Amino acid sequence: MPLIDASGSGEGEEGFAPLFREIGCLTDAFADELREAEGRRVTGADGAGRVVATVSGSARLLHLRIDPRAMRDLDHTELSQAVLDAVRAAREAAAEGVADSLGRLNAGRPQPGPDDNPLGRYLDAMLREADRG
Repeated sequence: MPLIDASGSGEGEEGFAPLFREIGCLTDAFADELREAEGRRVTGADGAGRVVATVSGSARLLHLRIDPRAMRDLDHTELSQAVLDAVRAAREAAAEGVADSLGRLNAGRPQPGPDDNPLGRYLDAMLREADRG
């Protein structure tokens, strides 16, 4: 008798088949969320609203609008900071959207911290082994 029944044909839910089905469903749902995120458009602006950045839901910069007054009123250092602030604000908004998506995929359960993952040390060991090979 095998110790692990990967077919799922063992008693009740003992096999890995139900786990593999759940992982497949989660993978499909995650891929759908990523496609939806890429189609989203999120904007952010600097504090004065003179520079507005638009990014995709996956935080790819799509468009940057600089108000003509900013070109007149700001020196090059202030303008570059305004651009950075606008892009950062847009990307933070996109990250919030991704976090919301992950929360939906996780059925609202709290996200575990990196030290709380019971498989973390095994996955780390596997990655270290892969790097050596």
